[in-house]
Parts: sequence; C-alpha cells; structure tokens
Amino acid sequence: MSRTIRALALGRVGVVAAAAAVAGCAAMRKGPAPVVVEMSTSAGLIVLELDQARAPIGVSNFLKYADRGDYAGTIFHRIVPGFVIQGGGYTAELKELPSDQPIANEWTNGLKNVRGTVGWARDEGPDTATREFFINLVDNEKLDRPRPRTGGAGYAVFGRVVEGMDVVDRIAASETYAIPTRDMKDVPRSPVIVTSVRRR
Repeated sequence: MSRTIRALALGRVGVVAAAAAVAGCAAMRKGPAPVVVEMSTSAGLIVLELDQARAPIGVSNFLKYADRGDYAGTIFHRIVPGFVIQGGGYTAELKELPSDQPIANEWTNGLKNVRGTVGWARDEGPDTATREFFINLVDNEKLDRPRPRTGGAGYAVFGRVVEGMDVVDRIAASETYAIPTRDMKDVPRSPVIVTSVRRR
C-alpha cells in the first residue's frame, strides 16, 4: 500500500471514529432538554437552567409555581453571605405564602451544591421541600452530605445560574436583621422582589 493510500485509509478511520464519538455523546445527552427560565428581580435579571434529566421532580415542581405566577411578588427573605440566598415563600411584608404538597428529595441525582447552583430549601425531614429555593453563593459541600440534623439526607439541586451571578452577589451583599419573635434570621432590610419567573 502506497503512503498516499495508507494516509487516506487512516484518515477515513479517524473520521469514522470521530463520528462515533459524536454519536456516543449525543446518546449520552438523551433525555429531557434543560429548561431555561428568566427570573426578573428588582436587583436585575437572573437566568436559570433547570436540569430536567437529573432532577425531574424538582424541575416540575419549580415550573408549576413559576407557570402559575406564584413566585411573582416574593422576596429573597434569607440572605447569608458566604452561604446562600433563599426565596420563594414570602412576600415583601413577610407574609408566608401557601404551598402545594411536599416533593420527594432528589439529593442523590449527582448534582452538587456548588456556587451558582439552585436547590430546594426544606425542613429537617428529607421530603419536606415545597416552594422555597436557594442559590449557593459558594461551594457548599456539606449540603451534599447526609447528616442527622438534616434528616439523614442532603439538599437536592435542580438547576444552576447561567446568567446573573453578579445580581445574586449584589443581593447577597444586602444588609440584614433578625426577627426573634418569628425565629427569622438574616432578613434583608431592603427586600429584593421577584417580579416574574418565565420560561425563555
């Protein structure tokens, strides 16, 4: 076999291998595509990418509230610098809003609580998340671990911020105070209001 023919043959093998690799990657990506939503706030726009493939229950739950307009008028009522900002369940007057039934905890879905990810806030019981969510300000590895104080389970992540982490960081810099009579800490003095959450 001449050098030219050998080179052409090797080239064809390389093309076939590359095509197989691309096909393999496409196969790995099969499943529901991510859902992108725009969260408009009084501090700016935050764009979230929700992972339907790995967190179908959590994403469905978030979209249910979002599509009904239930997040409009809510605030980030808990702001802990170096940890999280939390919202979705209170108005600017700190009225707690009604919620649907709690959802199953998808904390073993492989998504980790790293900076910029979005997870479900909950009570001590593992399957108690309803409508409140949080955005991680840093890598919070402890939220991925099961601990006695968290019901023997971690906290489920269902998406990530793809645009607007600068807005998240501005919210995190808000001045806060405590309301001992309501057992509320880290409440912002100047609430950041969510005006809408819509699918892009």
